[in-house]
Amino acid sequence: MQQGCVFWPKEAARHYRESGLWSGQTLWDMMAQSIARTPDKTALVSGELRLNYRALDEQSASLAAALLARGLQPLDRVVLHLPNGVEFILYYLALVRIGAIPVMALRAHRDTEIRHFTRASQAVAYIAPDAIRGFDYRALGQALRQEFAHLKHVVIVGQAGAGQISHEELVREGQAMTDRQLRLAAVRVDAEAVGTILLSGGTTSLPKLIPRTHQDYVLNARLCGAATGFNADTVFMPILPLAHNYNLCSPGILATFCYGGTVALCPSTETADIFQTVQQHGVTVIAAARPLVARWLDDASIGQYDLSSLKVVQNGGTRMPPEFRRRMMQELHVTPQEVYGTAEGLINMTPLNASEDILLNSSGEPVSEFDEIKIIDEEGNELPDGVAGELVTRGPYTICGYYDAPEVNASAFTPDGFYKMGDVVRKHGRTLYVEGRKKDVINRGGEKIDCEDVENILLLHPAVQTASLVAMPDKEFGEKACAFVVLKAGQPFSFADMVAHMKRIKVAAFNIPERLEVVDALPTSPVGKVLKRELRQIITDHLAREATGQ
Repeated sequence: MQQGCVFWPKEAARHYRESGLWSGQTLWDMMAQSIARTPDKTALVSGELRLNYRALDEQSASLAAALLARGLQPLDRVVLHLPNGVEFILYYLALVRIGAIPVMALRAHRDTEIRHFTRASQAVAYIAPDAIRGFDYRALGQALRQEFAHLKHVVIVGQAGAGQISHEELVREGQAMTDRQLRLAAVRVDAEAVGTILLSGGTTSLPKLIPRTHQDYVLNARLCGAATGFNADTVFMPILPLAHNYNLCSPGILATFCYGGTVALCPSTETADIFQTVQQHGVTVIAAARPLVARWLDDASIGQYDLSSLKVVQNGGTRMPPEFRRRMMQELHVTPQEVYGTAEGLINMTPLNASEDILLNSSGEPVSEFDEIKIIDEEGNELPDGVAGELVTRGPYTICGYYDAPEVNASAFTPDGFYKMGDVVRKHGRTLYVEGRKKDVINRGGEKIDCEDVENILLLHPAVQTASLVAMPDKEFGEKACAFVVLKAGQPFSFADMVAHMKRIKVAAFNIPERLEVVDALPTSPVGKVLKRELRQIITDHLAREATGQ
């Protein structure tokens, strides 16, 4: 595993150690500290189920010991393909406890992606549910076993298939081991080794493997937890997939455990379930995303719930418009916190004590003073403050390369080791302002249309709940803009309404979308990002049918 990784240069690594950033702790060491400090404190709630830190220790120990007995060992890769739930957390903790490396698959991933992860990581095990919404993960597990000789184990949470191991079976095996603590104590895990494999966004190709070491991910958790004000009284609710860096460690469940807080799991992304969970468990921090917040702000039932415990609502995935942030402050009585970053490393967050201007408009600042950031032009020259360009970064928790991908690394990193974020950003000092994706620009015959700017203008219309602007092919101009919008219930919005609205705002004429598509919902990735590739395909197909009279 280590051979395919690109680690920090020796001088940089020495600097991070001497500065105390890299503590030599593994992910389980971090967890063990909280267990020892407050064993009887509630660590995890899900519905009526409550587990304290001692219970998390005991239950993850049973699974870890059983996995060891089955032959797993440090640095073995395991594709973890579970939905949000208690079992996800127990298996993640069990794996990092024995130094095995979870490969963080998202529930929406299917055969193509899972085969890719299994092959690329040379995984020895696959952990999944039995079936969800008609998809049989057991059949996928069986196919993986037949295809990959290195895949030795398929663990199923639920009813296991032939030749597969059930979760209940592993639990019984682990609980029956009277010497399980001795077995676990004998395992040696290197804090500088890879501890977790995250996955790149993968909206344009198969996801790349992101190797995060134990100590860089521990640092990630500590820094993000501090920036969110986490402590033992924190009740954190993740809504989007736990397998994503945002909900796992930025700050996520790992930072919550690091600071001795409580994780409250929500049964769904439905507004009623979210509000009910906040009320039932006294949630103080929610990790959300723009589409969710848009629904909350327009939900008439919000007044039926006691949300007084809620202090911070975080936004990740795509920039939250200032208008939404202001409404969050006024209507939800919370501090909005932007979380802008990447699974590859750099995390930026708006300080909770920042001025209103920073809270409403910025994309935050790096969580570590050791995060190096630059804005560069197309030739790689550094740009001054206030001038937009591509954000690049390097630092103590930002990877130096994707796993086993030298060709990708050659284009994803600068010659001096800065990771290219792919975002167009302005900075003022250490405060960042994201203006859009580097490639999220429509070129209308030489006129550049910033998609995010137009989307934010569309959101100002009272009928529009959410909007996404994409390029559609045009013989004359090369590209023109098409707006996909989701409307608020019962609100009319025509093409003429859109044009009139844009003209009232007095935008440049070329920025006015030349087509409107009203849809029930926008296609999104498992972490809430709008899949513009799908929208572009939809409008391309529509135009092709219209051209043939269909």
